[in-house]
Amino acid sequence: MCIQSKSSVRVTSSTVEVLTPTAIALGNFDGIHLGHQQVLAPILYPPETILSLKSPPYPTIVTFTPHPQEFFSGQPRQLLTPLWEKVQHLEQLGIVQLVQLPFDRELAVLSPQEFVANILVKQLQTKTISIGQDFRFGRGRMGTAEDLQEIAASFGVSVHITSLKTDDSPSTTRISSSLIRQCLTDGNIPQANLMLGYSYSLIGTVVPGQQMGRTLGFPTANLKLPSNKFIPRHGVYCVRVYLETQQMVNGVINIGHRPTLNGQIPTIEVHLLDWSGDLYQQTLTVTLEKFLRPERRFPSLEALKEQITSDCHLARKFLEELNK
Repeated sequence: MCIQSKSSVRVTSSTVEVLTPTAIALGNFDGIHLGHQQVLAPILYPPETILSLKSPPYPTIVTFTPHPQEFFSGQPRQLLTPLWEKVQHLEQLGIVQLVQLPFDRELAVLSPQEFVANILVKQLQTKTISIGQDFRFGRGRMGTAEDLQEIAASFGVSVHITSLKTDDSPSTTRISSSLIRQCLTDGNIPQANLMLGYSYSLIGTVVPGQQMGRTLGFPTANLKLPSNKFIPRHGVYCVRVYLETQQMVNGVINIGHRPTLNGQIPTIEVHLLDWSGDLYQQTLTVTLEKFLRPERRFPSLEALKEQITSDCHLARKFLEELNK
């Protein structure tokens, strides 16, 4: 099935509907972080190269749904980039299509040779493949990156193996989606953003809330996110908020249960600094820039109001410096 969206990226789960021939990058690519971007680079042909080719291959991401770990464990995975957020990043990078191969028992038992011959060569008509150094495939994950290179060569298909990318810290830590999740869980936003190559975003629709922020003098927009979006550490953050009009507004976001207000269900509420207007039903993109403090219970609403005032002051100062 091919899914249409506002994006120019073609998204399909059917190999029959794939634009061929293809130049593919294989992997999960949750987050589209800097390491992923290095894997994608070899399939992104410069315009002058495309013009010189008679039938240029379509830059294509090939991934699996559900994720193999989710398929075998039965446990749903929270994603750094749910589908349409991932598509937005891929569009900016120049990817033409995203193929989500349905991961089922039939696909799981394919040998490395069968996967290459039946899926990559026969159905996707790939001309070149790009993978990370730690890529594994085939039944029981028995196939290595080097195995793929050798098998694909027998079909005249080239395979580019990208070394694992590290960040710029002295420890040269390997960039991975799991490490980014850990940084977000710890509230280490600068490190997460450094590895992503962009600021981690929460994209959601503004829905009605309890309007408690308004009674405190700090009106908030209550965001509804995709159910599989990875939520960082509960607490208060400095954020940039991008409206549907593309206007950027500085803000403060609270993620959590609002213990002072006896909240039972986690909420995501953003307060826009020095801005007023109706945001209901708008889709906001909120980028996390700095973790200010964990959530905690205050002895009174007045104490909570004083803390929010302090949060806004710190956020305004930090973001004004960041925007210079």
